[in-house]
Amino acid sequence: MALADDLVTIFGLPAHPLLVHAVVVLLPMAAVGAAALAAVPRWRQRYAWPLLGLTLLGVGSVPLAQWAGEQLYAKMESLGNPLIQRHADLGNDLLPFALGFGVVVVALVVAGRLADRERAAAADDPAVPRTWRRISAVVAVLVVAAGAAAIVQTVRVGHSGSTAVYDFVTTI
Repeated sequence: MALADDLVTIFGLPAHPLLVHAVVVLLPMAAVGAAALAAVPRWRQRYAWPLLGLTLLGVGSVPLAQWAGEQLYAKMESLGNPLIQRHADLGNDLLPFALGFGVVVVALVVAGRLADRERAAAADDPAVPRTWRRISAVVAVLVVAAGAAAIVQTVRVGHSGSTAVYDFVTTI
């Protein structure tokens, strides 16, 4: 990345539209993967670490895209396009959704591992309580809800950005 007049660029293009693609691809992919792990607990052993990595990349790409977006907004603010401000506001709202999603994915993996251990112990002793298995089921529902919320907010932010650009292009 090169710094040119305080605008971060990649290969001469503003970094924001390029970094946004990381958010748009990785965050929904992580949400779908997390929903799959929530629905099929036996996949946890094999896919928990890749899911955590994908989730970390998706959540981590949000502040990078926001930072680059702030740089771009500073350059475009003089255009007076209210749609750009709407996009910036929605973009700022995405981080809490992404962070919440990331937290519940970690909780799913941890609770799922403990539930798996509890299930193995229950095979030998039926008197083992179902505490972690119940917690894991509740967290699975939370993961699906948080993933859906993160996807919806990502779409809202992306749509507002696309609308702002399209509105600007059609008025030239």
